[in-house]
Amino acid sequence: MNLEGLEMIAVLIVIVLFVKLLEQFGLIEAGLEDSVEDELEMATVRHRPEALELLEAQSKFTKKELQILYRGFKNECPSGVVNEETFKEIYSQFFPQGDSTTYAHFLFNAFDTDHNGAVSFEDFIKGLSILLRGTVQEKLNWAFNLYDINKDGYISKEEMLDIMKAIYDMMGKCTYPVLKEDAPRQHVETFFQKMDKNKDGVVTIDEFIESCQKDENIMRSMQLFENVI
Repeated sequence: MNLEGLEMIAVLIVIVLFVKLLEQFGLIEAGLEDSVEDELEMATVRHRPEALELLEAQSKFTKKELQILYRGFKNECPSGVVNEETFKEIYSQFFPQGDSTTYAHFLFNAFDTDHNGAVSFEDFIKGLSILLRGTVQEKLNWAFNLYDINKDGYISKEEMLDIMKAIYDMMGKCTYPVLKEDAPRQHVETFFQKMDKNKDGVVTIDEFIESCQKDENIMRSMQLFENVI
């Protein structure tokens, strides 16, 4: 896998991972027999989700889709929340040949928007709604927030290097030909040559979105993951 291919992975991998997560939860083919309203009232969980109607208004899922998602989420996470260690364990199953720990950490922080150390069903739904049903602008905004590790509004070379190293670690031996040790840093340079329009050493949200929207491969791949449930 060459550097150009990994650049696309850097933007799209969160969507792929969540499709895998949905499959693991059995959410893509789940039935709709039960009433989630009864479940919300009777489930003995430590964290109770917001009213279904409110989540429906805040996301791009229908009530029936939310029923499916909640059932799967509750089955996998009886406490009603996912902590970071559980999050890492889930993703490690998808990449047994590599180490997904660091990338899962970055991804967890992107979902844990209030930084309380836990991802609730509401957090899960709001993020998933953007990744699977959001506009291109919304998806790219979400991806930018993931890569802006310190949340200062810019992606620095150091942040992108951390992301790239995490992706290489996660992919493990899947890349062919085997990439050199300095490949992550080379990729960062390629990334900045393409996206840092004014050459000031950082990538802004506008530069990021503009560059991605001009990449036909990224746009085509994003469309493939629309309406998977």
